[in-house]
Amino acid sequence: MLNQKLQLKLSQKLSPQQIQLMKLIQLSTLEFEEKIKNEIEENPALERGVEDLDTNNELDNKEENFNENEIDVDSYLSEDDTPSYELSYYNPNDSSNKEIPVSGGISFHQFLDNQAKNLMLDKADKPIADFIIGSIDESGYVRRNIDDLIDDIAFTENLIVEKEKVELILKKIQQLDPPGVGARSLKECLRLQLNRKDKNKKSIFNALKIIENEFELFSGKKYKKLIERLGISDIELKESINEISKLNPKPGGSISSEVQNNTIIPDFILTLEDGNLIVEINRRNSPELKLSNSYKEILKGYKDDPNKKKSQNEAIQFIKQKLDSAKWFIEAIEQRQTTLFVTINALIDFQKDYFLTGEEKLLKPMILKDIAKKVDMDISTISRVANSKYIDTPYGIKLLKSYFSEGMKNIEGEDISTIEIKKILKEIIDNENKNKPLADLELSKRLIDAGYKVARRTIAKYREQMGIPVARLRKEL
Repeated sequence: MLNQKLQLKLSQKLSPQQIQLMKLIQLSTLEFEEKIKNEIEENPALERGVEDLDTNNELDNKEENFNENEIDVDSYLSEDDTPSYELSYYNPNDSSNKEIPVSGGISFHQFLDNQAKNLMLDKADKPIADFIIGSIDESGYVRRNIDDLIDDIAFTENLIVEKEKVELILKKIQQLDPPGVGARSLKECLRLQLNRKDKNKKSIFNALKIIENEFELFSGKKYKKLIERLGISDIELKESINEISKLNPKPGGSISSEVQNNTIIPDFILTLEDGNLIVEINRRNSPELKLSNSYKEILKGYKDDPNKKKSQNEAIQFIKQKLDSAKWFIEAIEQRQTTLFVTINALIDFQKDYFLTGEEKLLKPMILKDIAKKVDMDISTISRVANSKYIDTPYGIKLLKSYFSEGMKNIEGEDISTIEIKKILKEIIDNENKNKPLADLELSKRLIDAGYKVARRTIAKYREQMGIPVARLRKEL
């Protein structure tokens, strides 16, 4: 049975402007610049430059008679002409707007393709070689077995090939540079690199035997058993392991890293002048945008002429929508700047002792809630700022997130940052006897002796966060 009823419901919804602001806040400088560029391309009512107030006043006071034939709305709706912002984006006299040089190198796979031309392959083998090269990942490995490669070659290239043929072509590809490329495992990668060295050298000969026959003992650092199995001395084993340690476990990384743009552009710049901390937002984060005067004039012309207003209603709605969107975008950027400025100043004020000296021991325990409470903002807003923004300090460029850490109390009851504990833990591990590395329980005792009460499980967590292996894998001869 149908009936009507009245129900009250309380809900919270974010406006499009709020969503846009949150997305802008979490963008890095390069992403922010790309966003502005895309917005200008998509919205012709948005332009780069400073708003001309005198021109606006003249437009408000000036009466002009617009002729229907003089205004071609279609010409404004087209994107054929080169927009002015593309011609005036960079100012060569402004040091803050200098272009970032990016190397124009070739990709890792192009590097391999160029070498493959010298392999003297048959015409029928060329597509197979191209497919195998395309299957090599950025580390330089073929992560798939031969049977899977055969199936994919048959499906994509419409070629039926024998397993022996694929293995033969793969071996030829493994002759390319860098050494070890095309390997299917770490063991094969190391073996390929050792095969290119002088095998008459005893240390190389023993290293090959270790990789080919005793790889499990080697990876587990069971050196005593290796000495027994190979019948060599401690010195000979050490020389062989030194040869292996010089090999590259990721041969593709040496090439792919050359063509990657890993440039970090700081969002904030901190300087120390006469004992005072001065922080500025990178000017590349503060673009000057304005509404298009052409669009404002067209809209004003339509409003002043009732006949046009009726006949060109769709054009008016389009122009108004673009102007409103541009205005919202400019306001969102201004709010973004305010949020960034307030947040970074609160963070620097909280960690003032550290930024004055650069001494990590002076870093205070700080969580997102501390800064959120200080600036009266939501924790999620602070998280968006901290996770993607970098600051240029006298002590290096660092991610804001790296300054946030949990706190603990030392034996004297003082609050200390986990960053300080990790630093001391790393120093202990660096100075340990590598013949007998310290287990986590012993590391815990060392920290307790130093005045930091840290449990063994916490030591294991910190060690994993810093990428330090367990004691057994840190052992050296």
